[in-house]
Amino acid sequence: SALFQGRDEAPISIFINEFERGNGPRLHLHPYPETFVVQAGSARFTAGDDEIEVGAGHLVVVPAETPHRFEGTSDEKVRTISVHPSPTVVQTDL
Repeated sequence: SALFQGRDEAPISIFINEFERGNGPRLHLHPYPETFVVQAGSARFTAGDDEIEVGAGHLVVVPAETPHRFEGTSDEKVRTISVHPSPTVVQTDL
């Protein structure tokens, strides 16, 4: 994982993550929307009551205050970039 937090320099934070099949972040939420760019592999995203499986080249937007998670579903590691419109990451783990 790599994390950039803009703090005083930029009003944005960015995570770059890689996960093996069956792995991913735990269920959590943010007070702002989060946008995911899937760069490699595929993943199953759960956001609220919705579930979708996407592969490389797709974007997923999760609305603010929506519990969400994802896990890798391919033999290839899933690599995502997640964009937080906040100078620091604000996250509540559920």
